Amino acid sequence: SDSGSDSEDSSLSDSELQEAFARGALKPGLNVVLEEQPKRRNDTDGLKQCLAEFRQQLTWVERLDVTLGPVTDPVSQSASTSDAVDPENDFQREMSFYRQAQAAVLEALPRLHKLQVPTRRPDDYFAEMAKSDQQMQKIRQKLKSKQEAMERSEKAKQLRAMRKYGKKVQVEILQKRQKEKKNMLNAVKRYQKGLSDKLDFLDEEQTSSQGNKKGSASQRTKKGPNAKRRYKNQKFGFGGKKKGSKWNTKESFNDISSFQSKVAHNKGPGKGGRGGKGGKKALNKRPGKRARQKMKNRAR
Repeated sequence: SDSGSDSEDSSLSDSELQEAFARGALKPGLNVVLEEQPKRRNDTDGLKQCLAEFRQQLTWVERLDVTLGPVTDPVSQSASTSDAVDPENDFQREMSFYRQAQAAVLEALPRLHKLQVPTRRPDDYFAEMAKSDQQMQKIRQKLKSKQEAMERSEKAKQLRAMRKYGKKVQVEILQKRQKEKKNMLNAVKRYQKGLSDKLDFLDEEQTSSQGNKKGSASQRTKKGPNAKRRYKNQKFGFGGKKKGSKWNTKESFNDISSFQSKVAHNKGPGKGGRGGKGGKKALNKRPGKRARQKMKNRAR
């Protein structure tokens, strides 16, 4: 048996090593190196005998083996040999396989037609699929769910990007406002300390607010009133501005063309007597809110 032969070989090798060690030819820590390598046998006759034993003598239609070289290249009008094909070149290698298969088809089809073997599939050919309809439906549902998940992830990415951009714009606006506020406070401090006598920062703030108001008004006028509002405007006209029409302005405060001293000092008719409207009671009466506001504006 194989195990017995292995044990005999191992025992013989051990005995030979012991004899060599006894003669002094082998020292501890050293290995014996064989001078000659074992020769490998190429038993051609035995291989041919084995091939003849399992070879079956069948007809060609049962074997369908064709061994040919690549077909002739129509461009170069020459058959490309195997030596000329670079194995590292993928395109050249695949073309050599294609031309070799083409040569086999050109050789095998006439032989099959000669043997009356059909080579085309009929129109009413029926073949059962390797996978059932249920399995294909499962695969379809899986692919569909995967595609939907990818679409949802893309939408989520877009939303995150939009939110990130919106936050970035908001932060930039807040930083701009803080910067403007800081510059405004610095300008006010400089004016209070007497380092500067310019009030340009107030004009800039006023122009910016007016620009915002004008922009909103232009947006409102672009839209335009509806039909009902236009009819009422045409019928009744525009009443004009009501709120704040009597407020005092810088120009009206400096204008003294309509000033009358007699009326101002209660010397006019119906103003000077004790029993009249401009008597003691009228002098002791507390001025109204609008009058107090005018007095404050004049004091400023």
